[in-house]
Amino acid sequence: MTELRARVAEKLSAETGSTVTSFEPLPGGHSGLTYRADATGGNVVIKAVPDGQRAVGRHDMLRQASILTALAQTDVPVPRIVAVDDQEPAWFAMELVTGESLEPVLDDPAVEPGLAARRMRRAAEVLPRLHRVPLSSIPGIAEPLTPADELARWARTLGAVPPELVVGGDRLLRLLEADVPDAIDPTLVHGDYRLGNIIANGIEPVALIDWEIWSAGDPRVELGWFFLFADGTNFPEVGREVPGLPRSDELVALYSRNGPALPDLTWFDALGRLKMAAIMGHNLRRHREGRHHDPDQEKLPATIDRLIITGTALLTA
Repeated sequence: MTELRARVAEKLSAETGSTVTSFEPLPGGHSGLTYRADATGGNVVIKAVPDGQRAVGRHDMLRQASILTALAQTDVPVPRIVAVDDQEPAWFAMELVTGESLEPVLDDPAVEPGLAARRMRRAAEVLPRLHRVPLSSIPGIAEPLTPADELARWARTLGAVPPELVVGGDRLLRLLEADVPDAIDPTLVHGDYRLGNIIANGIEPVALIDWEIWSAGDPRVELGWFFLFADGTNFPEVGREVPGLPRSDELVALYSRNGPALPDLTWFDALGRLKMAAIMGHNLRRHREGRHHDPDQEKLPATIDRLIITGTALLTA
């Protein structure tokens, strides 16, 4: 941390004339290192590649900085990039945005239910801004992922989890594979769009954060994932029920605003459940193998079961 602080201090001094007065790690990040740097020219958040890690995938800080830079020219609320250092290990600094980013069904402290519902509705209304960004305006964007591509990606993740940790996952996967929807026009996709990744001032989103897995893809993948967090019953033992959260059909209506109907949303709802079950199964496996000891992971089986059962029910109703 000492070396990174020195690099940040030198860069901010040279490019902004700002002096770093404190430098502390921020808790909660899972992809890369995250720090808060207080500075005379304005406080910033630093995202850096962990020591010994390659700057690829979730650790590709330059890729994250590039999408934030591109979106600064749009109406998508994102933090402003302050500095980028492409020397390995790479890092970037973005403005520290004041507000609250909490997932109502998962995070502590609990969000007042009425406020949680209003934030979720507003997030559904703001999401089209992201999906309207022209893909041609994003430098270096890869070929869009189709629904089949997404399913194949998560099938690999599920396949790496011992079957006894994701009981019924193979059946849910077969049901999804049996009726993959045709792709619609691709959009820019955040990849983890939910209230836990949105800094809000009251109900208004002021910064969409955590851009580790952005891509071009099917916007319905984004919606299917967003739906998960509108129902606390999806997360027994690890989450909470929040009364009054909007149902998925209301979120779709707010997103679409009388636009054309989005087909096959039930399939994408089920896909979101498979994705979360696969992620949780992967985390539980790592814990039980001793690769990342975290006793809280033992709370996951009930949620994994719930996600697989309800995802299967969606496709067999």
